Amino acid sequence: MRRFLIPPALVLFVACGSAKLSKSEAEKDIRQDYPVVVDIRVPEASSAILGSQDHAKLVALAEQLGKTGWFTLDRKPEGDRERFVFKLTPSAPVFIQAGAKGHSIPAAEADFVKALRQEPERDGLKVTYQIRLTRPTPQFPLFQALHPEVKIGDTKERHAFYKKEGRSWVLQETDEFFRKGE
Repeated sequence: MRRFLIPPALVLFVACGSAKLSKSEAEKDIRQDYPVVVDIRVPEASSAILGSQDHAKLVALAEQLGKTGWFTLDRKPEGDRERFVFKLTPSAPVFIQAGAKGHSIPAAEADFVKALRQEPERDGLKVTYQIRLTRPTPQFPLFQALHPEVKIGDTKERHAFYKKEGRSWVLQETDEFFRKGE
């Protein structure tokens, strides 16, 4: 009788234990969410402490957008801070998308490159993958004025989080914050 119990238990153990997420499966799963649009984010309103790095970024954004005529800008000092309010003009191009907290201007796209590594997590698996900045839009110089260290062709690491459901791995989320390309 013992002879018959060992093989089914062994088969069950092997079937459950070998269900690893392969690199090619992860790449196929993640790749379908790409390309993504890399945006310039323009807040409706924001404030920063004078002389801070955040203040310098807002000043650069205001200067660059001022050249386009797409936004009106209201700057007001508030003690040790300065408040910036950006309002879209009626003559602004249609590619500028309004959002809940501001506006998005497409600057380029990013493509999936490859999965780099997998690491077990408490509730699943973390896959580190690489994306590459590609296909700049005519607004890319505005993006580069705000981020001079970024160049077309640069790569960046992102992470996807998987959870085991039954015998398969299911993508739960990524730490990607760009939106899917159209």
